[in-house]
Amino acid sequence: MIVFRYDKTFEGLLTAIFDAYNRNTFPAKLLSSGEIEPLFVEECHTVITDTKKSGRVWKGLEKKTMPITRNMLSYVWLSEINGCDETIFKYIRKVFDNKTSIEMNFADEDVLQVRNIAQKVNREKQRVIEFVRFQKTADGMFFAPIAPEHNVLPLTLEHFTKRFADQQWIIYDTKRDYGYFYNLKETTEITLDRDTLTQEGKVNVDLLDSEEQLFQHLWKSYFKSMTIKERINPKLHRQHLPVRFWKYLTEKQ
Repeated sequence: MIVFRYDKTFEGLLTAIFDAYNRNTFPAKLLSSGEIEPLFVEECHTVITDTKKSGRVWKGLEKKTMPITRNMLSYVWLSEINGCDETIFKYIRKVFDNKTSIEMNFADEDVLQVRNIAQKVNREKQRVIEFVRFQKTADGMFFAPIAPEHNVLPLTLEHFTKRFADQQWIIYDTKRDYGYFYNLKETTEITLDRDTLTQEGKVNVDLLDSEEQLFQHLWKSYFKSMTIKERINPKLHRQHLPVRFWKYLTEKQ
């Protein structure tokens, strides 16, 4: 058995694909630097991430696949599902090894799995766009915590940058402890001091704008007044609004 170790980055994964073809040896397992090797390992190759090598692999994909396929591969990577890197590796290898396109061959297990995972990530992206709720801080910043199942925050930036282009905001992934700050000109990745946030991931009350709690109270009152008790359907409600998002929604507090 041959295994490859790499730094668990997307560029590192593409570099691993380059090395595999360059060495003409293909791994049965992809490991991080700290993972324990399985039994009966014959060879372990350590991949050194190289942007030139990863760039050449990506250019090769651009020649052989449609943009939507490359987007799906990126979505699969952001899924963070266990083994997703090996799925991407096998998919890309099939792309390069076949003279005809495999993109619509859903009878192939790897092709089908890439599509299914990409669809899950896309649904999570749409949920984040729908369920983000901003809190206004004392310095005029709008802050929104979120903890999606998949690492979809980078996929939502285009929407939020266009939708809220006239205000400064931070959207923060409390599960992965990073976020993005928009300063009216550009969006940059940031990390926050954990003392800034409560255990629920919200901004501490003493950092909020003086009228924020009033607006939250008004929104709760509106939400309550618009509810028709006779038409409440808890099962359907949870289906369209997963419980894991409730702690970030003002109207659900």
